Amino acid sequence: MKEMRREPATHSKKHKKNVEPPGGTGVNRRTALKLGAAAGAATILTSRKGFATDFIGAQSAAAAAATPPPPEPIPCTPQPTHSPETTPFVQPLPIPPVAFPQFTLSPAPTLSANIAGGEAARADHQRWTQFLPHIYYDFHLKPALHQFHPDIPPTYIWGYNGIYPGPTILNLYNLPILVRFHNELPVTHDDTVNFGDNNHTTHLHNSHSASESDGFAGDFWAPGLFKDHHYPNILAGFDTHPPLGDIRERLSTLWYHDHRHSFTATNNYRGLNGMYFLYDFIDTPFEGFGPFAKTATTTSSGPARPDWETNLMQTLLKTEGATTDSLGTTVASAAANFDTNAKSAFPPLFLPGPYGVYDIPLNFTDKKFCPDGQMFATVPDAVPAGDKFCVNGAIQPFFQVKRRKYRFRMLNSGPARIWTFSLLDNGGGVQPMTVVCTDGNLLTAPIPVTSLQVFVSSRFDVIVDFSKTNIGDHWYLTNIAPQFTQNAPEPNPAPGVDINTVVMRFDIVGDAPDNSQVPAHLIDYPDLNLSEVVTTRIWNFDLFGGQFHVNDLIFDADRADAVVKQGTAETWIIRNRLPAAGWVHPVHIHLEEGRVLSRNGVAPGLTDLESGRRDVYPLLGGDEVHIYLRFREWFGKYMIHCHNLGHEDNFMLVRWDVGTTTSLVTSPFKDPAGTIPNTPGAGPGDPADPDHGAQPNPNPPILTEDIFREDRFKPRKAAKKGVVA
Repeated sequence: MKEMRREPATHSKKHKKNVEPPGGTGVNRRTALKLGAAAGAATILTSRKGFATDFIGAQSAAAAAATPPPPEPIPCTPQPTHSPETTPFVQPLPIPPVAFPQFTLSPAPTLSANIAGGEAARADHQRWTQFLPHIYYDFHLKPALHQFHPDIPPTYIWGYNGIYPGPTILNLYNLPILVRFHNELPVTHDDTVNFGDNNHTTHLHNSHSASESDGFAGDFWAPGLFKDHHYPNILAGFDTHPPLGDIRERLSTLWYHDHRHSFTATNNYRGLNGMYFLYDFIDTPFEGFGPFAKTATTTSSGPARPDWETNLMQTLLKTEGATTDSLGTTVASAAANFDTNAKSAFPPLFLPGPYGVYDIPLNFTDKKFCPDGQMFATVPDAVPAGDKFCVNGAIQPFFQVKRRKYRFRMLNSGPARIWTFSLLDNGGGVQPMTVVCTDGNLLTAPIPVTSLQVFVSSRFDVIVDFSKTNIGDHWYLTNIAPQFTQNAPEPNPAPGVDINTVVMRFDIVGDAPDNSQVPAHLIDYPDLNLSEVVTTRIWNFDLFGGQFHVNDLIFDADRADAVVKQGTAETWIIRNRLPAAGWVHPVHIHLEEGRVLSRNGVAPGLTDLESGRRDVYPLLGGDEVHIYLRFREWFGKYMIHCHNLGHEDNFMLVRWDVGTTTSLVTSPFKDPAGTIPNTPGAGPGDPADPDHGAQPNPNPPILTEDIFREDRFKPRKAAKKGVVA
């Protein structure tokens, strides 16, 4: 298909007011979880024995922290027609370092915002004592220099801890953590001279977290301040599926990024994003029990489980010398009494791992560079179509692999390109990829594909099996459309492989043991309970007069266009009102994963990638998608928006709130004063348009009961057995 177009260079007035959330939570406290052991288990995710790349990356991060920030470059003019030439496959794929956890922060985190201590204003953390964090991360957003390619001079970036992509956070379910984000972006930055904005907010996409830690687009804060985000890492359904939530609601692959409204595209283009992985007993950080296996036999609570919390903690004690957590509890002792999956009915999957060795993040973006190596963008907030394919911050890298299975966690971090990937071998033949996760959610069964379309902010976890290759072979990950400029003179690497479509190369260099597997059954989906559905909402995504709208309105951080009642379910219908040749909108809904009931009236098939749980729903021109959503655990303000970063910056985003009531009208009327012409066909605001703002919710709710009757939406009673690889 065609590459997604970028938005026209039309800029609305930017609302730069800082809108902070209201105080208070109104949430009942529950008995605190046993957290100390989980803290120990997660901390080991940075041990030398666990992950081969961690301390190399940590040294790079430490070097970045010790380096004085570079000055902002002078923007290049005129606009370059193309980036400097680069030679492909001359640099290895960088693996982002693991974020190193710690047991203390100064000043210590608090329930309420520590204004006197330098924290930006925010609401109190919800359920703070119930999910008290024992593990902390300290992130500093700062400028730095980054080498995208040896043929291009170092590039000025903004990065979490001064690196791009940011450090990868590795954690466990039921381990509450806190991340402190320090805004150390240049105080002197002028967005009338240089692109981007130095006010900041971070969104952990798609964490099931409280509103005050969600990174709402209007909750940005200025340089010199920090803000603490509390991530409980609990399963959705925690309150209705005791003791620890519904294991079927788990997701593995998340990412974090700047979400400051009007400047999300430019700030991400500068480098403000990274990845966040969650593990549990089903999707473990290792592909086998190995030396960490328990000798106990199967018990009534489930299969025998590895005692890797305790053993990994002992490794931590030897390598780091840490013996206690911030509360003075011996972590190693606590770890011995903790089971991360005591109630799980699903066995471990043993997908390829560990991180950085056989479990590899792939963060895809495209950029355009000036002759001096600086990224080109238009002041203050327009990002161009890039002409260089970048993976983990490197242009057309190579990655050395062994003859075995690998897990690649693919992320399209934007700003706008739709990637359509294929995997080609030495002879140009198409090789299969096996999808196991969509948007971080395990599918019920693996789905093999030969082509994979990845929209902005979508994630796909794929397994690639190199076991039948020859040492010395090369495989190529390609995109359907080429880069827009030629590289340095370079022959095509294989018959049928266009060098300008190659995103990265895999070099088969040897053999390695493979204890991983790809089971034929991965997990069951949560039940879809029609009795929970209380209403249906309709969201229309449109373009009128050079301005993007949702339900004929542009974003206002002070206005909630819907209120959903906590503990209920709704069906949402999202529509792209533009024709088939128009814009594409990858729509993202914060807080909860959803299930696609139908697209243009057709339910997803069993082998359709849209059959799984999602948080990104691509809308092509004229599309209408019907989604089932629950709203649980948290109160406050969240968003639905187009995740083409330029579109959301042009105000194609909406605030909706989780509260104690259900609003029966979605979106207030746009023009109560009647100043918009009422000429039929005039567009948004025309009373003849049945989809203008202030639309009542359909009554009764639209449930598509014919779809719900189908077997694919009923809970599975028996799991498939065996493995597919």
